[in-house]
Amino acid sequence: MSAVANCTVTLPGPARGRVGPNALNPDGMKWSTVEVAQVRGQSRLITCHNLQPLKLLNPKSPTSACHVVLSSYGGGMVAGDAIRLRIGVEAGARLFVSTQANTKIFKSLDGAVAEQHVAGTVEAGALAVVFPDPVVLQAESRYRQLQHWQLHPTATLLLLDWFHSGRMDQGERFAFTSLHSELRVSRGERLVLLDKLSFEPAHHIAASPANFAGYQTFFSLYLVGNPESSLFQRLAARLEQQKMPGSTGPHFQISSQECLIAVSRAKADVYILRAAAHSRAALQPLCEQLLQELAAADMLGYNPLLRKY
Repeated sequence: MSAVANCTVTLPGPARGRVGPNALNPDGMKWSTVEVAQVRGQSRLITCHNLQPLKLLNPKSPTSACHVVLSSYGGGMVAGDAIRLRIGVEAGARLFVSTQANTKIFKSLDGAVAEQHVAGTVEAGALAVVFPDPVVLQAESRYRQLQHWQLHPTATLLLLDWFHSGRMDQGERFAFTSLHSELRVSRGERLVLLDKLSFEPAHHIAASPANFAGYQTFFSLYLVGNPESSLFQRLAARLEQQKMPGSTGPHFQISSQECLIAVSRAKADVYILRAAAHSRAALQPLCEQLLQELAAADMLGYNPLLRKY
């Protein structure tokens, strides 16, 4: 296994078909399910089925958007846990997915891996925002996540993938055993985004500038949608505003930065923002900027995380 800290590949591949649970789980195991649809002008949860260790919460929204919170018994995942979640957002609906708190990945005593699989479908004109708290990889933990999303050509997806190197308040840094993450996003019949990360601290040098340098929390944000859509354009403009002043200049010093941010337009319909910081607090202004844009009336209409903090 090789270390790939910031590798994004976009492929124009052939038709992939609709994303479903069998694409991630050929053994036919049961999945938790969330389905959101427009009901009398409001985005409402029409299907909610959760299986342990996942718990789905649906706090009341002050606007027409739907808010779903992912929680778990014990506040995290133990070795051998397998969360499988299917998300469906029907035409015109608005969905915001968050987590109750950091997702802790606990120590693996027998080599078992904690796994999370998500298969999502976003229909015409719909908006899905996935904005979880960080995954915290505790000492000797093993974690694997797969996310496959299928978008209608007029749908929009904004998805955050965020992890901590360990329990930073206890000085724990890259003491986990393994991390594997894979994200696939298709628009219509075409795969437009494939992003993979595999890292094992025992075999790679975490502090290397080619990997994570001295940073401890890592934030990847993906925007995929119709480049002609005003919603996509406004979110893209907000991402562009996060570029660091002077970061392309010859005298820019990475080591002096509390937080690093890079934004790229990988394809006409794909934007990617990467951020690395020494602490979660350093990334908070970035989160607030993004949530401020999402609070616009034609998006979510409010900031779902204001009442959380």
